[in-house]
Amino acid sequence: MNELTHFSDSGRARMVDVSDKPETSRTAVASGVLRMQMETLIRIREGRISKGDVLTVADVAAVMAAKRTPDIIPMCHAIPLSGVSIEFSEILKPDHYGCVGIKVIATVKCNGRTGVEMEALTSASTALLTIYDMCKAIDRGMRIASIQLEEKIGGKSGLWQRET
Repeated sequence: MNELTHFSDSGRARMVDVSDKPETSRTAVASGVLRMQMETLIRIREGRISKGDVLTVADVAAVMAAKRTPDIIPMCHAIPLSGVSIEFSEILKPDHYGCVGIKVIATVKCNGRTGVEMEALTSASTALLTIYDMCKAIDRGMRIASIQLEEKIGGKSGLWQRET
């Protein structure tokens, strides 16, 4: 296992110095799931949520979150992002609680000296939180689950993919 890089020799938290690293093309993909009642999913699909178009708002929120990640994650570098894309898909197979869901996949890209994993994870999380916020009045029992990194490409370590 690699040593933790966000701590100084004296054990204090620090931002990693990436100034000597070469710039490379980097991509990170993160996902997450929001479980809900079938009626909630139907209302989202049909545009019958009183706060507006849920997935459009969640898409915009996810992009904004990726861009603002260093504002909320203390040791993150401010990275000029070259692209953020968000995909939503329905999960129609009920879980053991009888809930269906929406899965979000956030893909974040940059050309830089450090990766965009935190931006992708923040983006996916924010999309799910936004959907929750817009639908909580009709389904307070929704559950956010499985926020995780799926893939990262670029940098010294190259390609990493989650094993299925």
